[in-house]
Amino acid sequence: MRILLVSDLHYTLKQLDWVVSVADDYDLVVLAGDHLDIVSPVAPDAQIAVVLGYLSRIAAKTTVIACSGNHDLDGRNELGERAAEWLDGARAAGVFVDGTQLETDDALVTVCPWWDGPSTCKLVDRQLAADSELVGDRLWIWAYHAPPVASPTSWTGKRYYGDEELSAWIEQHAPGIVLCGHVHQAPFADGGGWLDRIGTTAVLNAGRQIGPVPTWIELDTETARARWSSLAGVEEASLTAT
Repeated sequence: MRILLVSDLHYTLKQLDWVVSVADDYDLVVLAGDHLDIVSPVAPDAQIAVVLGYLSRIAAKTTVIACSGNHDLDGRNELGERAAEWLDGARAAGVFVDGTQLETDDALVTVCPWWDGPSTCKLVDRQLAADSELVGDRLWIWAYHAPPVASPTSWTGKRYYGDEELSAWIEQHAPGIVLCGHVHQAPFADGGGWLDRIGTTAVLNAGRQIGPVPTWIELDTETARARWSSLAGVEEASLTAT
């Protein structure tokens, strides 16, 4: 399976245009959160309408996953905690969103929400526990906006800005791949990186750059290789520890 990972597009329409233009080159496109931008002069409702349109256009070309990030919270879920309720509107176009899973013969992809409180955190814990019973011998992939703590993928250049709960879940469940974002600087910062290996788990964060083309990561699950592309150049690595 050929996968494209992008994240933190933050309502950058030219970057969304680029994703649309390349989507049919991939079996799966993963947008790992922060689709919206809370500091944009464009009203949130208008951003939501436009992004939903883009997700529909991408889904018309290939399979799409979109998990929420901290910029995407527009309402409250059934637990009374802030959540990206608007993403449910992408389900009609066939987009796999928060709380769902994509199943193929060879892989199970779990789509996790951004949790903004203890109850939603427990919901994610139950989601991962339930999917651990489904995965069998397939490759297990998580779409999760924040990277784990104390990882090059969460290093800002000054401090780690990762998710301690994710680190614990990786240790508990050992998924094959975690696709994330959130820390824009990580792939560019001294001591940071776009790829980390925690035990048998490969963690990837594409980062963020300005301009019409986002940073992106291509993954090939058959060859277990990944390639990160940005204005800084191109790097390629194995997804498995050597």
